Order: sequence, then C-alpha cells, then structure tokens
Amino acid sequence: MLRTAMNGGTRHRRWRTAAGAVAAGAVCALVLPHSPALAADPAAAREPLPLERLFDNTAVSDDGRPRAADFDGTGASLSAQDLRAAGWTPGRTLTLDASPLHWPRAAAGQPDNVRAAGQAVQLTGRGEALTFLVAGTGGRASGRGTVRYRDGSSGGYTLTAPDWKHGPLTTKAVGLPHVNTPAGQQATTARLYAVTVPVVRNREVRSVVLPRTGGSAALHVFALALRTPSNGWTGSWAAPTSGYASVGPWNERTLRLVVHSSAGGPRTRIRLANTFAGRPVRIGAASVALQGRGATAAGRPVPLAFGGRAGTEIPAGAQQFSDPVGFRVPADSNLLVSLHLPGTVRALPVHSYTTNQVSYLTVDGAGDRTLETGDASFRQTLGSWPLLTGVDAEGGPGSVVALGDSITDGERSTPGANVRWPDLLARRLRAQRTLPALGVLNAGISGNQVVADRYSGNGTSSVMAGVSAGHRLERDVLAQTSARTLIVFEGVNDIRSNTTADQIIAALRSIAEQAHERGMRVVAATIAPCGGFHDCTAAADAKRVAVNRHIRGDEDSYDAVFDFDAAVRDPQHPERMLARFDCGDHLHPNDAGMRAFSDSAALRELV
Repeated sequence: MLRTAMNGGTRHRRWRTAAGAVAAGAVCALVLPHSPALAADPAAAREPLPLERLFDNTAVSDDGRPRAADFDGTGASLSAQDLRAAGWTPGRTLTLDASPLHWPRAAAGQPDNVRAAGQAVQLTGRGEALTFLVAGTGGRASGRGTVRYRDGSSGGYTLTAPDWKHGPLTTKAVGLPHVNTPAGQQATTARLYAVTVPVVRNREVRSVVLPRTGGSAALHVFALALRTPSNGWTGSWAAPTSGYASVGPWNERTLRLVVHSSAGGPRTRIRLANTFAGRPVRIGAASVALQGRGATAAGRPVPLAFGGRAGTEIPAGAQQFSDPVGFRVPADSNLLVSLHLPGTVRALPVHSYTTNQVSYLTVDGAGDRTLETGDASFRQTLGSWPLLTGVDAEGGPGSVVALGDSITDGERSTPGANVRWPDLLARRLRAQRTLPALGVLNAGISGNQVVADRYSGNGTSSVMAGVSAGHRLERDVLAQTSARTLIVFEGVNDIRSNTTADQIIAALRSIAEQAHERGMRVVAATIAPCGGFHDCTAAADAKRVAVNRHIRGDEDSYDAVFDFDAAVRDPQHPERMLARFDCGDHLHPNDAGMRAFSDSAALRELV
C-alpha cells in the first residue's frame, strides 16, 4: 500500500491492493492475491463438490426425537420447531447482509452442515464478497481458507465462527430460544451467524476451499453464497436498525414512512429488514410515492412487489429487497413508503429518530391503505422507521456511508428540514460537476458507541442506541448498495463512558481495516467538542484529544481526515463548541453546526 505525503493539510488519494481496488487516477502494478501451491493440500486439490454433498453433521432435530441429531458432540442440537417458528424452513432463501443464503433442504435428523476441514466447495460466479452461514461448537472456531478463481489465481481468507451457545448475541443472524438435548429441551439461546469475507471483485470464482481449524472447536458451515454486485444501483437513503421495540399491539395497520432521497434515478427498490427479530414479519402490500403534504402523496402511489407478489414474509434476522419498479426518484426529495402489516404485530425492528422526522400510520383495523393518495386514513404519527432500512435508485455512481451517532442522525437539527450534515454533504456533491454525485447514506444511531453495545442484540428493549459500530459494520456499511466510501464520525458517547482512548482507537483502526479489505475508501472525522454537557468532563475531553491526535496522525489507517473538531470548536475554549454552532445542550450542533461539518469536508477525498 502506497501513501502520498500531506500537502497543505490535505491527504491526497492513494492506492491500496488489499481487495484489488485502485483509487482513481493512480498508476500502479496491481498486486494480485497470492496463489499458494494448492496441489500440496490433498483436500484442496480434489474436484469441488456442492456443499450439500459434503454435509457430515446433523445439527437439527425434531423436539420429539432429539437423539436424531448431535451438533456439538454432546448430543445437543437445534430445534426444528424453533427454526420453523423463525421462518427458517428447509430450502428457504434467506437474505442476510445482502447475500442470498439457502438454508439446507434436509429434514430434521438428516445431515445439514459440514465441519470445515479443507473441503473444496463448488461455487461459481462474481460477487462483492463471500458470506458463510456458520456456527462454532466447543468454542469459537477459526481457520484460513482459500478462494480459487477461474483464471487460476487464488486468495486466502480467514473465517471465524462464534460459538453457537456462547457467542455474541449482537452479531447473530438468528437466535433460537431452545437447545434440544437427549435429557430434554433447555431454555438456552442457540445462535447462528452470517460471516462475510472479501473476494476480488469482478473476478469469477471457481470454488472455495473451507478452512482447517485447530484445537477442539469445530467450525460448521450450513450455507455460503456470493453477494451479488449492486452494479447499476446507488443507495439513495438508509437507516440502520437501532433496536427491537414493542409496539401496540397493532392490528391491520398501514405505515406511511417519510424518507429523504440523496441520489435520484429512473427506477427504485426498497429494502426491509427483520433485524434482531425472533419471528417472521408479514408485509401485506407496499408502495412508494412522492410526498405532497404530511401523509398526502403527490400523485397515486406506485405499488411494489416482492418476487412478483404484492406481499412477502421476512424470516427472523433476514432482509428483503422489493422488485425494481418504474418510479423515478428525484434527488433531494421526500418520499412516502407505505407498508401494510396484516394481522397483529407486537414487536418490530426500528430505527428510532426521536423528533427529527415525523411519519404516519393508520388506526387498528384500517387494513391496506398503501395505494391511497390522501391522508384521511393516516391519523396517527410515528417517531421511528420500522422495518424500512434502504431505498435505492437505479444508475448513479455509488454511495458514501456516514457511520455515526446522534449528531449524524440529526439530533437537534430542525425537524423535517433534512439539514443533517450527511444531507448537506449530498447537496454539495450534486451542486458540483467535477466529481461523481455520490449518494450519501446516513448510518447514524442516537446514543451509539464505537466500542460498547448499547442494545443487547436479543429481544425487545426500550434501549434504541444500537449495537456497537464495529458489530453493525457489515450490515450498516459494508453491505450497503454500491458503497464506495466510509466516513466514520463517532466516539463522543464513548469518551463520556468508561471506555478508554486506547479502546476507541483500536476499534476505529479495526473498522478502517475491515472496510479497506473490502475495497472501500475510509475517511475519519475528528470528535467534536462537548464541554458544558453534564458528563463531558475534563477527563472525557482528554480522551477526545487523544483520539483526535490519533485520527489526524495515523495515515496508515485512514485515507483522509475531516477535521470536524476544528470546524466547530471555540479557539478560546477548545473543549467547547462555538456558541453559534451549539444547539444549547453543548453536545449537539444546530443547523449552522451541521453546515460547518459539511462545508469542512473536502469532496475530492470521497472518491
């Protein structure tokens, strides 16, 4: 990886070869992934087989016949009934982190996974990344595997599977409430994980050699898939899931969610996500429209479909894209996305955005109102975005993802005005003609931290501050549609907690490293001052200064730096914001502060 020197305080573009990505304008000899002598590994040299033909372990049992499976060597197994209740039925396609994974077709008591030991798996095609559906037994399991390409080259990857009973709940794909054992069912959460590793983009994969693991832990693989490239689409709007909330219960309601586009295009699709859920959620119908006033559409809403059908069911933990539809998304415009929720709903994954945006919903029993133009049925307001996590526009040059906390989420900016700093950055990109007008996706969560999980990752909760930035990186950044650049602006909540500066720095470096491995450009923003806020003490500010010193000085970790601290701080009192940028609580900037952040960002550093 080559770097250029600082010039006038701004880092110029540099190139890196970790994922075969080359920055625009760079001239270099691309270093390809290494090609080990596969013939020395007998397992790797064998003809690759479909994954199902390699299954040598049975993980799933019927509750009435628990001895028919032995996942971990002690006779314990997953419950077929729990899987069915979660919507994980045999042969079903589960979209996890934008990758289409197929849950094994095997019936309960039949082999349904392979213990990784260097087997060669048949897998062909091109992708942005490679996702495995895995779990470890006997502890956390890890090993090195190989991706083999059609042109004869190959590259290594590291696959780590957390333990199925003791791994983190915050990164699980799904959690099941029981474990079957020969002695009876235990009320222990069983976990399965989707883990994604890099591949070389635009190079055709021929096969995948599974890792060999050391120690007593076994790495079980249930499915693997290439994430389909999102060429031809640009992320226009996004909102990360911040928690799993109890609602109502609601009965036969329609939601009308107000979202704001960044990039535009002639066609659109939406993404729904049942993140953190334990049960499937049903969508009866959906539509998209331009917003008129309030819940009124500016023209008849356009119906959306899912696999050609008006409705869909999203399994626990999974995502669902709508079919592309011929609805033109104007840039910098408010849209109405309407979702009919049939039956009774008691809990949903949400993005909680406090008072910054108002959406709408019907009363109980109103049924499907997704195609109504007027607002007569939408008499209640909503302070969150349930289920909806993305809106894409056809065409465009790709997206920037802003990973952050409440400041990025827009807390204390003018409600409904769309003047969060990512909104303003998107307008700056569209106002110029020299650089690509990238979409800007807001991945801010109020209360979020870089290091610590605020939400446990399992079950309903009143805590809507999300899991840590590191634990949500795959879902909220790396798997976003055509994501090219990451801006990470987070840490003010960490410095006001027991987290140390060294822990924050280590987490930021890890985030940057993972994004670089996936070919993304990484921009780090310095932490803005918060002096005067009730817990922003001198000790907290000392941690902030240490983290900012790291961000400004670590050219090996970041491709560029946006100095948001310098943009808003008071030169006479650098631990505080200037009064003209302060919303009044001394932590969150007002609209002028949001503009100061956006204006200080060097647009050329985004590409």
